[in-house]
This record gives sequence, C-alpha cells and structure tokens, in this order.
Amino acid sequence: MGKKVEVINAIYLFLSGSLKNPQMLHVLNEQSSLIHHFIAEIRNQDVQKDRMRFRRNLERIGEIAAYELSKTLEYRDSEVITPLGVAQVPMLKEQPIIATILRAGLPLHQGVLNYFDHADNAFVSAYRRHHKDGTFDIRLDYLSSPSLNDRVLILTDPMLATGSSMVMTYKAMLQKGKPKHTHIVCAIASAQGVDYVKSHLPTGITIWAGAVDEELTAQAYIVPGLGDAGDLAFGEKD
Repeated sequence: MGKKVEVINAIYLFLSGSLKNPQMLHVLNEQSSLIHHFIAEIRNQDVQKDRMRFRRNLERIGEIAAYELSKTLEYRDSEVITPLGVAQVPMLKEQPIIATILRAGLPLHQGVLNYFDHADNAFVSAYRRHHKDGTFDIRLDYLSSPSLNDRVLILTDPMLATGSSMVMTYKAMLQKGKPKHTHIVCAIASAQGVDYVKSHLPTGITIWAGAVDEELTAQAYIVPGLGDAGDLAFGEKD
C-alpha cells in the first residue's frame, strides 16, 4: 500500500504541474470559498477595529492555506486500530517546520500550526528601518530554528509586499540547513512581490497567497491591501 500511495502522490504532483514547473503560485481566492469572507474582513477598515477578529481572520486564512498545502505533501500508509477493526489511513511522512516573521506573522503562523499541530517551529525578527528620505532597509535581528536540512519549510508572513524581507529571511535561514522544499504562505501579496521572490529565490519555491493585488505604493504598501498587519493585530508601534 505504501508504494501505491507514493504513485498516487507522484501522479497528483504531475497533474498539478509541480513536476513541470516547480516554482508555483497558488492564489486561494481564485476559486469560490469562505476565504473571500475572511479576506474581505481583514481589508474592511471598520472590521479592522476589532483586533481579536482581525487576528482570528488571519488565523483562518492560515488554516485554509495549510489544508490546501497539505495536499502536496508526502504520505505513507498507517494502520489505525478502531473499536471494530483496522483502518488503513495515509499519514504525513514527516511534519514540516513552520517559520514566521515577527510580529505580524504570528496569527497566520498559528493558523498553519493549528493544522500541522506536531510541527517544529522557527521564528525570525525582520523589520523595516525607515529613513528620513522616505526610503527603508530590512533589518534582521533574531533567528531561532531547528535544522532545516532535508525538511519541508513553511514560511509565513501576512503581507508579501516588495518581497525583500521574505527573500532576506529565507537566505538567513539557510544557515540552519537547506530545506528540500519551501512553501511561502501570505494573506495578501503584491504582484511585484511575487515576481521579486520568483526571481531571487531558487526554483522549487511554492507561494500560497490568499489574494494578489496589482499595485504597490512608493512606501511599499500594497493597494488596496489592508494597511499595516502588525499594527492592526497588536497595536501601533512607537
């Protein structure tokens, strides 16, 4: 049965295009589902006033992304003993490592963790340091992670704006080893950010975005976007 599951996995990956084009973008709101409601609420400036609801909606988007992402992972047959017999159930071959960029990524990270509840976790502190001329650079101050060697890595951040912080985070994490596959999960991405990630990271990166917006301002905010996800979730910074 194990061989049969592996064959099914290979067929699925081929049909989904991952063998022909290993660097993929999945836009979750391209199909009708409840994710439209959750994205609408995190965008809505009136609903945003309820921080708990904002965080919970990011968490829900993370849960949906985790479920869709789980369809691409590898499984093996396991026996489960029931009160009436034995059931053959495909189970994950291994748990992924879920990483997030502090602090904005925490609710989305929790959503993914709700589904991969035995996963290892990693945390990165990356932020924009703004200058008086309106420009900014990305600073990375902290990294805590298990070994990434030959593991599946899921990187979460609610907003993929320019893509520069995601690229810097990925490259910094390589000091912990080389993952066999990396998934990037975000609630909202800009088209420019997606292109930047594709051109600056190795092939084989898979992006899961709740929605993709076309416009990015000079201040690197996604339009229509939703604003500053970290401030909306946890309060404004000084």
